[in-house]
Amino acid sequence: MPTRSERWGAFKQSPFLPALVLVFILAAAAGLFAGSYTYSMAKPTPHRIPTAVVDAPDTARGKAFLDGMEKALNASLEVHRYDSRAAARQDMEEQKVFAILDVTPSGGGEGKVTLDLSGASGASVAQVLAETAPKVGKAVGVPVTVKDVKPLQEGDPRGLAIFYISLAAVIIGFVGAIQLSVHARGLNPAERIGFTVLYALLGAFVIAAVVDWWLGALDLPFVESWLILALTMFTSGMVFTMFNTLFGRWAMIPTWGLMVLLGNPSSGGAVSWPLLPSVLGHIGQWLPPGASVNAQHTAVYFGGHQHAFPFLVLAGWALLSSTVFWVWRHRHPGGRVSVPAHAGA
Repeated sequence: MPTRSERWGAFKQSPFLPALVLVFILAAAAGLFAGSYTYSMAKPTPHRIPTAVVDAPDTARGKAFLDGMEKALNASLEVHRYDSRAAARQDMEEQKVFAILDVTPSGGGEGKVTLDLSGASGASVAQVLAETAPKVGKAVGVPVTVKDVKPLQEGDPRGLAIFYISLAAVIIGFVGAIQLSVHARGLNPAERIGFTVLYALLGAFVIAAVVDWWLGALDLPFVESWLILALTMFTSGMVFTMFNTLFGRWAMIPTWGLMVLLGNPSSGGAVSWPLLPSVLGHIGQWLPPGASVNAQHTAVYFGGHQHAFPFLVLAGWALLSSTVFWVWRHRHPGGRVSVPAHAGA
């Protein structure tokens, strides 16, 4: 009759222990997955909306409208004042402001309001402003004209296509690395990095081709979008490879936590960052999914105004992950043992 310690020792050596651990991990992951997306997306609330206000002769109704907007949005307007509409429009192209508020005197001197929105900067933010402005205008008795001067493309009326293609690149990126670890364990470190580059380039090309050439959902700047997706996919693959080096068979836990539970809800792709909880909005810009969405969004809608920051974030994660893998490559599962030529003689 085996003792309790012997039974426990046998259980630890059996496949039942990791299977039982996985049951609890998957249950927790399911709850966290639902919770993270619900927390960030179920009830988007304005926190800080950069808004340009073009200086004009002050009117009582103009001030009342601005005060009414801040009250209706819980003081979430971050006002930037400009001397001209052209200067404000330039900063809209740079994505520094989401809307332009121009209060001009009407014939009677009381003033009227023109609110220019940038749907391409964030459909959810534009919707909040477009719904709020007429109500406030009616309440304070000032006519309001709302225009979307930077609309989304017809094939992407909700602005979600960029989020979906970035999500595809992130998930296929680390799934590809998992498959290399399972089905191509014999790859040496340099070969593993090389094949990660290869599937990233080919996979990104297919994503862009399907979305643009086949479905016509987005009119992409093809080469730029392709390379952004490829860098995203490579970064995601190397993040898993890094964690696989550090944590072995449990690498999926930190990868999923970083890239999916935290990275995707905070990316600003499904809900614009001014409507995200403030902490998530700041963290998301420093993670690969958020950087990918930012770079792709600017490439598609604000060509000529691309920023270096999201590329530096992606490159930084790729470099960090590749360096950790390379330095501790002896700990990574798989690889081939080099056999001297004379050993086979």
